[in-house]
Amino acid sequence: MTKTISNRYLLVKKIGSGGMSDVYLAMDTVLNREVAIKLLRGDLSHDPVALLRFQREASAVSGLSHPNIVEVYDVGEDDGVHYIVMEMVRGTTLKELIYRREAVDPVEAVSIMKQLTSAMELAHHEHVIHRDIKPQNILMKDDGTAKITDFGIALAGDAIQLTKHDSVLGSVHYMAPELSRGEGASYQSDIYALGVVFYELLSGTVPYKGDSPVEVAMKHLRDPFPRIQKFNGSIPNSIANIISKSTEKNLDYRYQTIDELMEDLNHCFDEDIINEPLWKPAVNQSQDLTIVMDRVREDEPVKKKDNKKKIIAIASVVLVIAVAIVMMFVFKPENKQIIVPSMVEKKVEVARTELTELGLNVDPTVNYEYSDDYEEDLVIVTVPAEGAILHKGDKIKLVVSQGKTFEIQDYVGKKIEDVRESLKGLKLDIKVVNEQTADKAPGIILKQEGLNKGDKVTPESKDTLTLTVSAPMEISGVIPNVINMSVAEAQQKFIDMGMQVRTEELSQIGMSDSQIAALKYDVVDRVSPSVGSYYIQENSNYITLYYYKKIPVVEEEKPTKPDENNGQKPDEKPQDNVNTSVKPQTGETSNRETRDNL
Repeated sequence: MTKTISNRYLLVKKIGSGGMSDVYLAMDTVLNREVAIKLLRGDLSHDPVALLRFQREASAVSGLSHPNIVEVYDVGEDDGVHYIVMEMVRGTTLKELIYRREAVDPVEAVSIMKQLTSAMELAHHEHVIHRDIKPQNILMKDDGTAKITDFGIALAGDAIQLTKHDSVLGSVHYMAPELSRGEGASYQSDIYALGVVFYELLSGTVPYKGDSPVEVAMKHLRDPFPRIQKFNGSIPNSIANIISKSTEKNLDYRYQTIDELMEDLNHCFDEDIINEPLWKPAVNQSQDLTIVMDRVREDEPVKKKDNKKKIIAIASVVLVIAVAIVMMFVFKPENKQIIVPSMVEKKVEVARTELTELGLNVDPTVNYEYSDDYEEDLVIVTVPAEGAILHKGDKIKLVVSQGKTFEIQDYVGKKIEDVRESLKGLKLDIKVVNEQTADKAPGIILKQEGLNKGDKVTPESKDTLTLTVSAPMEISGVIPNVINMSVAEAQQKFIDMGMQVRTEELSQIGMSDSQIAALKYDVVDRVSPSVGSYYIQENSNYITLYYYKKIPVVEEEKPTKPDENNGQKPDEKPQDNVNTSVKPQTGETSNRETRDNL
């Protein structure tokens, strides 16, 4: 793609599409930065209603400068193509984050809600009603920053409505009950949508599901809003109360302003608030659903109870019909609008068939992603996601699970050989950096960078994992003369020099008696590398000391004949009765010598 808009914005690739426009990654050639550029579809460029909505989005957002609202840089028209230039947000949608994680921790969920509520505080103070708040219209940056986008059907407080039923153009899953009744959008309808988003963040699912938009809208009208603590009993009462007050069907008991919602979010973890009693409105949550009927005659008291039931039943039927008419008008075939249904956990071919039958153009190229939450070959999400409003013939893409990911461990302290073995099924770029150390054995991992414990990678990932590994101190020098030095002394000498040394005994096999007699034992006979050579200490290098070890000689005893001389051997002289084994010491005279002298 080489098209350039207004000689400035070079389109790189399409990254999204909606009911009226396509979004492209582009390069601002003047400021040399990436931007996202939204282009109104060519077939709608002459549609006054579509054009007004497109211009309304540009007008609404350009006046809102907030860190949690996607910033608009430029608005214009080039050769009949209307465009909005916005900041490029790297990350994912909140809807996709919820799909992957199923539910978000309450602390993180409150953090996200504070960001969204802060953004809508500014919008409401500037008299802008979003009217289509939903996770699909919330972008999540990699650093956790949330940004609201798609103000395409935003309405200023004093703006004219584009159609009679313009108030119900948002996604039905996040639509306030009063919108389904055909009433106009208000700041409180944005608050209701925020409450539904909060509920979905904590539970991983929308509060109401149905086979058609009418069925879902009816549930928002008549069914009690489900308690979030049924999904997670550890969620504090303060958070449950915020959701209840945001999604109250009766406008009198719903938060009146976005500021009230923000105040409760700011204090929901306070010690005196977190365990407050569960909130209930003073009256029944549902608004009065009755309609005016003919007065019951006073002379029929017995039937009064039955007539009351009939009135309620008739009122309910009338309400259902009214909602159905409103919803059918909005989603009638003439408008060619299609609400994207959930395809999650369906087989690819099943999802493809169902979406095709709805009139959508399913992209033949499937995006495969590794997932720990979905089995292989099951749909993770559609792009656009569930609840998005498309038209007949619009393109939709399937994101399908390719299986589980691999979780990186803490490798510090482990042997590099063992870690390589555990990662051999992956395509990671493993870089080893040797670091000389005297207190660690060679080959021990000292530090890991690039990927840390808990990070998840796919088998095809080529991410870089840098491992710092212990290596011997690099010592160099000349081999000293240790020939004829005792092995123990020579070994200690090399150790003191920081060199790795080992000993090896030499064999005496095949040597003559004269050669053996000339050997010196337990002293260094020779060294490798040789004495006087230059030596560099490296991982696999050793100095080897060779020596001879004396082999002890065991004398064989000669066989003796039977004892014929009182146990004396033939060559021995008979012993006298006196002890002749003690030789007189110098200066002493034996008793026999004394007698002879006498």
